[in-house]
Order: sequence, then structure tokens, then C-alpha cells
Amino acid sequence: MAILAMETSMNTLSRFGLPLVFGLIACDAATVAPDVEEAAVVCNLAAAEITSILTLPSTPFDYDGQPVPTYIGVDNTGSNPITDYGATLGRVLFYDRALSSDGTISCASCHQQAFAFSDPSDASTGVNGTAGRHSMRLVNARFAEEDAFFWDERAATLELQTTQPIQDHVEMGFSGQDGAPSISDLVATLQEQAHYQNLFTCAFGDAGVSEVRMQQALAQFVRSIQSFDSRYDEGRAQVGNDGVPFPNFTAEENLGKEIFLRRADFNGAGVRVGGGAGCAGCHRPPEFDIDPRSDNNGVVGVLAGVGTDLEVTRSPSLRDVVKADGSSNGAMMHSAIGGLAAALAHYDSIEPVPGIDQRLTPAGQGQQLGLTDVETSALVAFLRTLAGEDLYTNVMWSDPFR
Repeated sequence: MAILAMETSMNTLSRFGLPLVFGLIACDAATVAPDVEEAAVVCNLAAAEITSILTLPSTPFDYDGQPVPTYIGVDNTGSNPITDYGATLGRVLFYDRALSSDGTISCASCHQQAFAFSDPSDASTGVNGTAGRHSMRLVNARFAEEDAFFWDERAATLELQTTQPIQDHVEMGFSGQDGAPSISDLVATLQEQAHYQNLFTCAFGDAGVSEVRMQQALAQFVRSIQSFDSRYDEGRAQVGNDGVPFPNFTAEENLGKEIFLRRADFNGAGVRVGGGAGCAGCHRPPEFDIDPRSDNNGVVGVLAGVGTDLEVTRSPSLRDVVKADGSSNGAMMHSAIGGLAAALAHYDSIEPVPGIDQRLTPAGQGQQLGLTDVETSALVAFLRTLAGEDLYTNVMWSDPFR
């Protein structure tokens, strides 16, 4: 808690243009590497050791002060709130290829800003092969009741998620396996670099590098990536209720919204006989995050095309699932289903599998929505309204390396 209080104070001082100079402090002996010299380290984003490598503003971007709509009521930040310097450090770590064992892969290699922080390739390339699942979009990760991460929710928090790809032998290679370096080797390497000593000092009050601090900074940066400038947000702000027509929507978009929101009515054979598609039962507006009680959605294929993957129970927010013009942000779901039409076709006719969500098996049968062409087109039109513009170009989330 002392560290978090210090971070808040540091950000406050920086906004008033006051210089920040710190000596090493014994706030937590476990997080300070013993080989750091006990000399003053200056928190200065315009320092020569930073500007020779990075393009950063002399005053950090306002990561922690970004506006959030009043109708957004979910936030999984927990005990690691976003700070301007913490997210700045996280941004640098996110784009640094030195976080892979051969210096070729960064977090951003598989989570690209131009594609809503996903990957246009079905399978991301790592240092020792290709990843086993499609890269999940990172948009609005903060605004989800589900606070476990990865498709199979194996990471209990975003913080714990952030360094697992770094330690994955295939993805980024600091696994400690088969002669590969370990995460402790990476920590030692970063500790020796003057620009990281400066950046860790800015974020945490001293120059000590640790995996926990890397996790905190990376999670702060990822949680800062938000998208609330969509046509959906424009309409939602005007009416204050998802259930009424939005004045800025076309008739088709309003129809798609109605179909998305309304529950489907099924007969005893699992065939829809009325109502909508019931999408909102799992992908809940206005965040469009996944219900944390969700089970498998019936997609069990794997990228290699052999075997099944029954452990998938998470989904990213549906915000920016495609761009506003309908162009792709990459394939969807863990097994890289291609495009909105293909995704909707899956839900149109479900085949039950072990562990499937019961909401997809009315009367114990796989749902048969029987969407018409008009309904499908309207749903696609509505889902396009969930895309913003700022997400794809804002420099605060871009690559800072020269």
C-alpha cells in the first residue's frame, strides 16, 4: 500500500511540473536487486538514457484520468490501480522485444494496436513455434466482471497473466527449459539497463526490477487500453437505456440491438419459435463482457485441427470485435473462426459437447436459432456499432521504441 500511495503522490507532483528525484529506499527488500548501486536515480522521461532508445513525452500520458462513461459499472482493477508512470513502464515492457529469449518477439507482436490488440494471423508466431490458441483481443480488459484471464481462465488475475507468455517456452521463451533462460535471467538483464532503472524509479520509487513489478506495470498498461467512442456509446449516452431505439442508429442497427438483447423462446426440441437471439445473456451490455459463470460455448476445435479443446470458458469483450467499417480485427474465438458471419453461424446451430453452457442447450438440446438473413445482417450491423476509432491510433498505446 505504501508503494501505491507513493505512485499517486508521484503522479500528482508530475502534473505540477515538479522534478522527481529518488534515492534507493528500502520499501521492500525483496523487490530491490542487491547489485543496484545506492546512488540517486532520477525520474526523468526526457533523460538521455531514455530518449536515445524511446520516444516518450516528458510528462507521462494521463492514463489514470481517462474518462469512463457513467453507465459502465464493472471494474476489475483491484489493488493495482492505474498510474501514469506505472502504465508508461508497462507500455515500454509491452513493446520491448528483449522480453523474448531471442529478442524477436514482444507482447505487441501478438497483440497489435491496428487490430484491437489482437493478431491478424490465426496462430501467433513465438520464438519456438506457434501458439496453440488465437490471441485474445485486449480491449476493455479492465471493464469485466470476469477477472480470470486466458481462454481457459488459468490465470486468476491480469497481473498473473502478463508474465506467463514471457515464460512460455513456445511463445517468448524465458521458460528455463531445455537450456533456455528463465524469468530471473530476464529480471537481471532489465536491472542492468539504465532506462529501466529510471522507468522503475518513476513507477515504484526505486530502481529495483522484479517479476511482481513487471506484472503490475504491464497490467496497468493493458487496463488503460479502453474504447468508449463508438456509435453505441453515442446512442447509449443519449437515451440511458439499452432497451429503447437509439436515435443515432439505422433501423437495421436498432433491429440488431433488439435481437441481441431479447431472449430466444425455444420449443422442447431446442428450436427457436420466437424472441431474439439471447446474445446478451452471456455478452452483457453495456460492457459486453462475458458472464463469469459461462461454460464452454461449443467451439472445441484446435488450431492444429487435431483433437479438442474443452477448457475454453472466457471471451474478450465484444467491443471492437470488428472495426466500425466492418473490416476484420483478426479471427474470432480461440480456434480462429473467421468473421462475424461464421461466428453467428456457430450459434445458429449448436452441437452439444461436454461442459457446454446450459444456456446453449434449451430442453437439453443444442439450440437451433434459425436466424433469417435479415436477422443475421441486423446483428452484424449492430456489432459494428461497438467499434471505436481512438483505440487504433492513439499514441499513448503505441510502440514507444525509436
